[in-house]
Amino acid sequence: MTFETIISICLGVGLSASVGFRVFLPLFALSLASYFDVWELNESWQWIGSTAALLTLGVATLVEVFAYFIPYIDNLLDGIAVPLAALAGTAIMLSTVVDLSPVITWALAIIAGGGTAAAVAGSSSITRLASTATTGGIANPVVSTIETGTSVVMSIISIFLPILAVILVIAIFFIIFKLFKKFKNINPTIIIVFLKWLSVV
Repeated sequence: MTFETIISICLGVGLSASVGFRVFLPLFALSLASYFDVWELNESWQWIGSTAALLTLGVATLVEVFAYFIPYIDNLLDGIAVPLAALAGTAIMLSTVVDLSPVITWALAIIAGGGTAAAVAGSSSITRLASTATTGGIANPVVSTIETGTSVVMSIISIFLPILAVILVIAIFFIIFKLFKKFKNINPTIIIVFLKWLSVV
């Protein structure tokens, strides 16, 4: 395995974790990196660096970021964010990994790419649900700001310092573990009532 391959895997893992916070923002960052020749994507994925893809992903990023600042809408978005994040994480890994066989590339894409993105997105959804259940959505914009900021920082670091990005991914998973321990004591009745209310709305 060459150094370039290791770097490309680190890039994919870092951006996949970023996708867990915001689906389109890391894709937009990757599109920018490809458009300005900062990172060369695999041949079949070079369309991500096209002007059309850049504009489309840019608009999608803005819509997604602002939508997450609307209480309860953010919870609805979380319902589709996990599967979308898994797909986006898989796609990012497929587009960045170089010099590996198709079988290994796909395995990495599904496990390291899609798995990382889905895990982060799922944890993010639970954090927001706990915030909504305990604060009535008042604290959700703060959560959204932290998520968006983390996605931006992770995307930038992943592109320019991929190895550092992997270290940060490990740190993120550690923080997620701590948050789970913090929120596990929330009264389940509160969450159940909220979910029932949300289903009615």
